[in-house]
Amino acid sequence: MSVGRAEGRAGHLPSVPPAKPTARAIGHRPRMMTFRRILVAVTFVIHLPFAGAMVSLADRCGVAHSLAIGLLACAVGLALFSSRMRAGMTESRRQTTLGRRLADLAYYVHWCACLYTIIPAVIESIGVPIYDLAVGVPPHLPIGAFLWTYVTGLAVCGYGILVRRRWFVVRELDIAVDGLDPTFDGFRIAHLSDLHIGTHTPKRWGARWVAAANRHRADIAVVTGDLVSSGTAFHEDIADVVAGLDAKQGVFVSMGNHDYFGDGEPLISMLGRRGAKVLRNAGVRLERGGKCLYLAGIDDTWTHRDDIDLALRERPPDATVVLLAHDPERFREAKKRDVALTLSGHTHGGQIAFPFLSRWVSLSHLTHHFHQGLYRDGRSTLFVHPGLGTTGPPMRLGVAPAVVILTLRVKTPRPPRPTPSARAASPDRTRPSEPTPAPGP
Repeated sequence: MSVGRAEGRAGHLPSVPPAKPTARAIGHRPRMMTFRRILVAVTFVIHLPFAGAMVSLADRCGVAHSLAIGLLACAVGLALFSSRMRAGMTESRRQTTLGRRLADLAYYVHWCACLYTIIPAVIESIGVPIYDLAVGVPPHLPIGAFLWTYVTGLAVCGYGILVRRRWFVVRELDIAVDGLDPTFDGFRIAHLSDLHIGTHTPKRWGARWVAAANRHRADIAVVTGDLVSSGTAFHEDIADVVAGLDAKQGVFVSMGNHDYFGDGEPLISMLGRRGAKVLRNAGVRLERGGKCLYLAGIDDTWTHRDDIDLALRERPPDATVVLLAHDPERFREAKKRDVALTLSGHTHGGQIAFPFLSRWVSLSHLTHHFHQGLYRDGRSTLFVHPGLGTTGPPMRLGVAPAVVILTLRVKTPRPPRPTPSARAASPDRTRPSEPTPAPGP
């Protein structure tokens, strides 16, 4: 790893304060328990059209007791989800066997197909009986339509889980930064986020992301949290992946909520031993041509370990600040403290979105104000990374995993727009001048 000049080098970062009394592993927090119950309820609801689809399939095949078969299929689907949810809270190496992974992926294709089916099923359940009544026939539930919608969902979701999430893109983006010293114009940041290395996102995928980032020879490389999927079994793999990053002035990491789905301290130690700097409510000075850029990072917000004021305590006067904050909701607080650029992740862009319209039509758009891409508020800018790995169902559709190369640019002020009176006084191209008389003979 190439490490250039960065004051506050590994081993010399400001000391990390002890975690607050409320900070503990996320898997045992009431917020997470409520989230699990919601997931179970959602799974039950989306399996109801699936039960109808199985009743229709049994009827088509001439199998007796079709209703019992449909209800049994629904119960089995719910039980399998519960077992996978428990296993997913603490991943282990036992889950990486080929048979287990194939079984898990097959179930997730089914679960996502059920989710895909629910909205059409609701529309069909309302529309078809209304149409029946309008034409004077007894209303019926269109379970045959549920079956074909579910089959279509299997194809779409199978692509998203088995194919699409494996492909990643490299995005290059220029960001105009307010107050950036011209010395740092062209400063390049390789931004990775939400790796979620684990059962369904193997170490070899991480190595491909790192190789793509390294080809751009960035000044620094940053990882904005959620390196972990859950547990501690894959910490060594994660540390190996991050250690492969190569940047002129070092590699910097901020922690995310999934990094504390288990004990996060061993991972922090491993990353430090491999040369990465984990910024836990701390910052470093990056120098170029005698000028300074202050890079800060905050700890996880879900476990109340974050402290922006502590992270910015040692910033030099007049230095431009770049903040690593896994949760983009901290952007509002960063803006209040004159942070010029905040780099975040967390949302994955929803993982599932309408193709080509992911900024406006995605799952994350329903739950997050800042969910993907660039946002500006006054003199402050936020970039929300779409992530590389997955959580929950290992599916990507409409939101590509990305390695992002950011280039900082000095923000040039726009020329003032002319007032109406000024426009009237200036030469007006919409008003042709009087033609010049031709000279006489």
